[in-house]
Amino acid sequence: MVIVITGATSGIGSEALKRLAKVSDSKIYVGARGKARVVPTGVRVIPLELSSLNSVRTFVDALKRELGGRKVDVLVLNAAIRATDPSHLSEDGFQLTFATNHLAHYLLARLLWPLMEDNGRIIITTSDTHDPEVVPFGPKTLNPMDLAYPNTNSPKGMRFYASTKLCNILTARSLENQRRKESKDIHVIAFNPGLTGGTSLMGKQSPFMKALVRIMIRPLFSIVSIFVPFLYVGKPERAGNILAELALGKIVPPAGKLYASLVRGKLEFPDPSALALDNQVSDLLWKQSAEMVDLTA
Repeated sequence: MVIVITGATSGIGSEALKRLAKVSDSKIYVGARGKARVVPTGVRVIPLELSSLNSVRTFVDALKRELGGRKVDVLVLNAAIRATDPSHLSEDGFQLTFATNHLAHYLLARLLWPLMEDNGRIIITTSDTHDPEVVPFGPKTLNPMDLAYPNTNSPKGMRFYASTKLCNILTARSLENQRRKESKDIHVIAFNPGLTGGTSLMGKQSPFMKALVRIMIRPLFSIVSIFVPFLYVGKPERAGNILAELALGKIVPPAGKLYASLVRGKLEFPDPSALALDNQVSDLLWKQSAEMVDLTA
């Protein structure tokens, strides 16, 4: 089994990697910045800077050489960064959070699509922040150009981050539609791990803050989450294990479902937001993303 994964050196990705590395007869390729990454024995790290489209293409070329004609069984697109200042741009001139969370993974999925094995799986990590019915700052509209090139109409802060996670689930839906058109046997899943402690998205925490989260914040949020589920702070071990089980096909969504959501530690398969189900929005994102990365739609 050939597994390719991003965002596997910390947080839930690291926990998922531990589980995936235990699979016998598997070969795992991790895309990560730099080479000095601590990964389980036998896991191969290939340099990948998600804020650079050229790095994405270089990564895919290197992966193809490593594979030597073999196919990819599992592609896990898990990496993400928090909302960055609108003025922070990627190497290619796109807003950094949009470029990293969406465009790079869109390009990876497009370039690796022809290499996917029959009965393969693509898992894209999204977030329940994409849904305004769940999270107050969830996006109610989506204009890809406003995300790529921030202006006065662009969402700000966590609203911007939430919009990039909406892009992830829209990409998953577009890939599923592509699968149907081509009659390919590829399973596409968008996974929401929920609010998770101990991840890079939570920011670098001092020992004091880590203790405060463990002793006070997590128990408090656990109580509040009875009424506001998205505030439940899960553990990276739990989310990482679910991510690995989805990747390995140990957990399979019900027929017609591609959104897997971890809510208060329990995996559910709800419908995503109304905007995420809008075909016009997904088609627009697919087309404009293709233009941004110089591919045909």
